[in-house]
Amino acid sequence: MIEIHDLQKSFGGKKVLDGINLRIKKGETTVVIGRSGCGKSVLIKHIVGLLQPDAGWVKVEDKIVSELSIPELYELRKLFGFLFQGSALFDSLTVAENVGLPLVESTNGFSKSEVDRIVKEKLEIVGLKDVNDLKPAELSGGMKKRVALARALVTDPEYVLYDEPTTGLDPIMSDSIDNLIKELSTKINVTSVVVTHDLYSVKNVGDKVAMMHEGKIHFEGTPSELLNSEDPVIIDFIKRTGV
Repeated sequence: MIEIHDLQKSFGGKKVLDGINLRIKKGETTVVIGRSGCGKSVLIKHIVGLLQPDAGWVKVEDKIVSELSIPELYELRKLFGFLFQGSALFDSLTVAENVGLPLVESTNGFSKSEVDRIVKEKLEIVGLKDVNDLKPAELSGGMKKRVALARALVTDPEYVLYDEPTTGLDPIMSDSIDNLIKELSTKINVTSVVVTHDLYSVKNVGDKVAMMHEGKIHFEGTPSELLNSEDPVIIDFIKRTGV
């Protein structure tokens, strides 16, 4: 479980997180929504210790992230896969090299044949084959997302964090990525946190939705409860998304 308690963070005097409280249960897909700039990405960066809170804490597997030593933090991060908003693939590396990089850089001493086998397996999971030798520049936007997801899964994480996974994709490819996220949550039993402003993704993948507004969790419930809410803030958000 991931537990977030009274999490606060400011930048340049502007409070971005103003007392976030949220519990993310194992095996669930929790979708975090809110307007651009509301602090969604800041929130997930606290979960893996990329940012330190001004107050409050994030607890993962009963460990307070901000209290861990550097070696302990690196160990904790092995539980996570992270899909970055822009995919964050290395242009100079092939698809296989990008996906296998976490294994090559790990201290577990994987042999080349082991890395090749795991890379092939993860690419197949995300629906890709015969792309190992391609460079990122030769891939479509949707394929880049799938390669980045394969890399996020290559260490068999307990948790996968998705930062705006459908941004920049057309509706058909967005649906494809959403379906893949949903399929993975059951196929490999990962706990997923999906940060998005795309309400179509909320309906497609979420077991639970947490809506951020003015630095706090304004709503927490099911996608159906969100879409049928009479809360003026939620209604305004839904109208602005065009759903």
